Amino acid sequence: MPELPEVETTRAGILAHLAGQHIKTLVIRNPNLRWPVPLDISALTKGTRIENIARRGKYLLFQLSNQGTLIWHLGMSGSMRIDTNTVPPGKHDHIDLVTRNGTTLRYNDPRRFGSLHYTEEPADTHPLLSHLGPEPLTLDFNSDYLFKRSRKRSLVIKTLIMDSKVVVGVGNIYANEALFNAGIHPLKPAGKISKLACEKLTKEIKYVLTTAIKQGGTTLRDFTNSDGKPGYFSQQLKVYGRAGEPCIVCGKSLIEKRVSQRATVYCTRCQR
Repeated sequence: MPELPEVETTRAGILAHLAGQHIKTLVIRNPNLRWPVPLDISALTKGTRIENIARRGKYLLFQLSNQGTLIWHLGMSGSMRIDTNTVPPGKHDHIDLVTRNGTTLRYNDPRRFGSLHYTEEPADTHPLLSHLGPEPLTLDFNSDYLFKRSRKRSLVIKTLIMDSKVVVGVGNIYANEALFNAGIHPLKPAGKISKLACEKLTKEIKYVLTTAIKQGGTTLRDFTNSDGKPGYFSQQLKVYGRAGEPCIVCGKSLIEKRVSQRATVYCTRCQR
């Protein structure tokens, strides 16, 4: 699944091609995504200029000249590529955003768990965004905040930092990596995490996400960036996907357990 670094990499890649361009049409080949794509979305956005493409959590926000916003989510298997409108669409190319200069943003989604929405209200009031916690790479996400949100919480710390109401965009891969770097056992109850541990964890969350963005994300299954090139952060993974292999620090075999149906890999010696 594309996580925050993959979505941010996609945002930066497509922004260079689309900023300042006018939408000629939105071609909806298959509206049956996670939520049905509104049938009038093409008419509502036709002729508008793309002022900017922002990101909120894992959502891409196309900010338009008519004050409207396209809210796009890649889902579990979605990807975006910049093509010319002369390239025939493939089986899973469900949506094209075509600009007046002939640039085509093509949305591919084999599993169809992504979504596309349009709103003329402030984007942060949309039901998909209004409940979201702070962005992890901003000053709003800090050790004081995390320590406060973790108090009297019995759920495990890995589940807490993956809760988008607490902090957005810390997906499974990066939660595994940040917890390992911070030396924190992923199954430790959040309420028992010390202030010092929160300081370490917030620092490592910011570090792994920033590093992954610089590397273009993590190569997993369907993800490629807007140029069709994979990310390279997978080459730096210390625990995720390495169950049974030796810990790079102490050499002990890494353990894998399922936490909220997600693979959780850790070292019982290095993470307490």
